[in-house]
Amino acid sequence: MTSLSLGQKFSLPPTARSLSAKLLILTTAFVMLAEVLIYCPSIGRFRLVYLQERLAAAHLAILALEATPDQMVSEEMERELMSHVGADAVSLLKPDRGRLMLMVEKPGPGVVSFDLRKGTFFSLIGDAFMTLIMDGKRVIRVMGTSPKDPEILVEVVLREGPMRAAMLQYSVRILALSLVISLFTAALVFLSIHRLLVRPMRRITASMVTFRENPEDASRDLTPSRRGDEVGLAERELQSMQEGLRAALLQKTRLAALGVAVTKINHDLRNILSTAFLMSDRLTSSEDPEVRRLAPRLIGAIDRAVGLCTQTLNFTREGPLHLQLSHFVLRDLVAEVIEALAESAEGVSGTDVRQKIALDIPADLQIEGDREQLYRVLHNLLHNSLLAGSNLIEARLEDHGERIWVDISDDGPGLPPRARDHLFTPFAGSARKGGTGLGLAIARDIMGAHGGDIELISSSAQGTRFRLNFRRQAA
Repeated sequence: MTSLSLGQKFSLPPTARSLSAKLLILTTAFVMLAEVLIYCPSIGRFRLVYLQERLAAAHLAILALEATPDQMVSEEMERELMSHVGADAVSLLKPDRGRLMLMVEKPGPGVVSFDLRKGTFFSLIGDAFMTLIMDGKRVIRVMGTSPKDPEILVEVVLREGPMRAAMLQYSVRILALSLVISLFTAALVFLSIHRLLVRPMRRITASMVTFRENPEDASRDLTPSRRGDEVGLAERELQSMQEGLRAALLQKTRLAALGVAVTKINHDLRNILSTAFLMSDRLTSSEDPEVRRLAPRLIGAIDRAVGLCTQTLNFTREGPLHLQLSHFVLRDLVAEVIEALAESAEGVSGTDVRQKIALDIPADLQIEGDREQLYRVLHNLLHNSLLAGSNLIEARLEDHGERIWVDISDDGPGLPPRARDHLFTPFAGSARKGGTGLGLAIARDIMGAHGGDIELISSSAQGTRFRLNFRRQAA
């Protein structure tokens, strides 16, 4: 057998476009996305803690003020305390002591106020990102309860620049840590996926390619692993498919060689039988009564042998079906088949064929298909029913929108078990003596080309019913 290789030689994709690289990039991206989702509340929490630390430091600074007899400190001490707090002004309000204040610089009119007592999850995140977006030159007033004593209200006026710088440093650390975590996680996922999926997929792909290039070489087949997951199942199914296809290809190769030989033999045999048919036709005019009695049987036998050779030759010569599509009325086609059977009436005795076949098909139903090919299908089914000795045959249509069913049922004796087992197998599915079994095999090919099928619905002593199932519009 020649190689089945088609197209260019198989090669793995470049590393940048490989499945492993895509997995690495996607894993890194997803981990970074997760880190971003973690970063948002983290930066909001960082800003909140920073401000709470300023409030706590402000509370301690006011305690130094309370330790003096007159609750006043020198200007130098006040600046030192404010430097420790990192603020321009602080004030503390106790429920029973009034307000105490330290200030090194009076706040201007453009102060932005924040009340930490009213902060929510999303507002804290929004305020944090606003701080990062601004240039750090704002002066902000922060109010909240003291972390040291929840009954004390502390107010701090400070410049946003130092806090913004701390937040940026924190963001850089988070970004660096996220990159390390992302790359480490991606590397672990990459190695795991590469070992569990990519490498087995490459083995499976390579086995498929080598099988395509040389299906007869069993030495290069994939050896399945012992894995119990989907990859192991795919490996075992691939091996089973390769073995089955190899056996089918071997059988078809032998059948093809046999078919060529049979075609040549049939061609010569048909010529010989045709000559014998012409010679035997003269026996009917013999003066010997026994010869004249046996001559019709001999002629019939030779005629059947010629027909068998002709059908075999036609079957081997026919290639893939090429449909000549057209729109036509289905009932008219069935009526044409009935008329042809009535005119020939081969193998049929008794009443007129037209009286044996009943049509239950709308007169205006149009379909799209190859009229000549569908004629062959209907002729074969109706002719088989007549040859089986049926007295009543019904062609009934069921319209299912896009699908159409045409049931051909008769009251004949039914098909023998051997015929039912090999109904659509060429040369094996004939139900009558001398038949080739090609009719239904060809009919199935024709229906398949129309996007449908032919199937045996039932067959018993009360009759047989076949169903033609195809599209209203041909496939």
